[in-house]
This record gives sequence, structure tokens and C-alpha cells, in this order.
Amino acid sequence: MKVKKVCLVGDFAVGKTSLVARFVNHTFSDRYLTTVGVSIKTKIIERAPVGELKLIIWDIAGEDKFSRAAERYLHGADGLLVVADGTRSETIEVAAQLQAQALALLGDVPVVNLLNKADLQAEWPSELPPAEELTDAEIYAQIPTSAKTG
Repeated sequence: MKVKKVCLVGDFAVGKTSLVARFVNHTFSDRYLTTVGVSIKTKIIERAPVGELKLIIWDIAGEDKFSRAAERYLHGADGLLVVADGTRSETIEVAAQLQAQALALLGDVPVVNLLNKADLQAEWPSELPPAEELTDAEIYAQIPTSAKTG
């Protein structure tokens, strides 16, 4: 079985922990709990042609720049999920900055940008800056998500 380390980064309260809970446990809670440091979860998925793939998911505490501890958490990541909150456009700029910092540490790894809280799209600003305009990195996908609705 292949094992891959995937790190989630993003500003405070964008929904990183809720996305992990939805993906791993199929659960959602309206309560906000701050992640201190890092939370690590695992999930085994089936992917053709690879077969079973064990994901080690590192949910790194929200911040607008990486601490030394966060830099150590990123070490060895095989992929990066960069999360922003669609209801707060400033988190998109923070996400782009964190992505650039992470890629400077990691090198060329796959990046997926997640614009969370799609269930609240009516509250999204009418003009959200596209992630590709905020970073020079190659983005593999940019996906609207909702930890609440799945």
C-alpha cells in the first residue's frame, strides 16, 4: 500500500478541520475548535490504477504565515491542500501567501485550492480573486467545497 502525506494550510477559521472531519469521519459540527499545532488523521482510499492508498492528513493550525513548527510539519509532504473561506475574501490572499511559502519549502508538489463554505455562496463577495492570479504556482485544481454539506 502506498502512503502519502497531505498537508492542509490556510488562515484561521476557514474550515480545514471541518473538511478533514467530513472526509475522514463523514461528520460535521457547527462548533469552532481551534487547532493547536497540528492534527493528524489517516484515511485509506481506493484509487485505480494504484490500488489502496493511505493518506496521512496533516491539518496545520491556521495562521497568516508559517511558524518554525508549521514549517517542520510541512516537511516531507507529498501534496498540499490550500483552504480559503469563500465568505471572507481576505483568506484567499492569505492562502496564496501560505501556498507560496509552503512550495518554497517543499518544492514541486501537487496543489489543490479549496474554496470552502460553498453552502454559503449567497454570502460570498461578488468578486473573488481567482487563485491563479494570486500565485505563480501550478494549481492542479480549484474546487468549491462545503464541510457542512459534503
